[in-house]
Amino acid sequence: MQKILVIGCPGSGKSTFAKELAKAMGLPLVHLDMLYWNSDGNRVEREVFLERLDQTLVGDSWIIDGNYISTMDMRMNLCDTVFFLDYDVAVCLDGIASRVGTKRSDIPWVETTLDVEFAQYVKNFQNETRPTVLEILEKHKDKKIFTFTNRDQAREFLVRLVKGE
Repeated sequence: MQKILVIGCPGSGKSTFAKELAKAMGLPLVHLDMLYWNSDGNRVEREVFLERLDQTLVGDSWIIDGNYISTMDMRMNLCDTVFFLDYDVAVCLDGIASRVGTKRSDIPWVETTLDVEFAQYVKNFQNETRPTVLEILEKHKDKKIFTFTNRDQAREFLVRLVKGE
């Protein structure tokens, strides 16, 4: 495992899992949100985002945290391992609510309120985005793919990894 994607619904804990994975494996970690957003909450130009992503992808090893369906296929082509955090919507909604007001290393601003539009995206993820993610995973089934359906499974994996199991 040298080129790893961590994907899943917003609020699933992708960034937290990716940080722990990077710590355990000693691999560089890149949060797609840090490539895509400015500190004022505005998006960078698409060309800037793609250039930043390309600079990451040429590396010998990396962990990339984030979905961004428009570039997922490109990242899948280059990765060797995928972790899909496939959690219930209630878990993800709790996840996005719990981070309001918290400074985080995976996004360049502090969310001061729960964005209603973003919460709706999370509510719709299972029906609108997840099928596309599953199609992409099926297309890339030659990769090592781990799917966790709850936080305990993800934590147990990290514990086993640290122990060398």
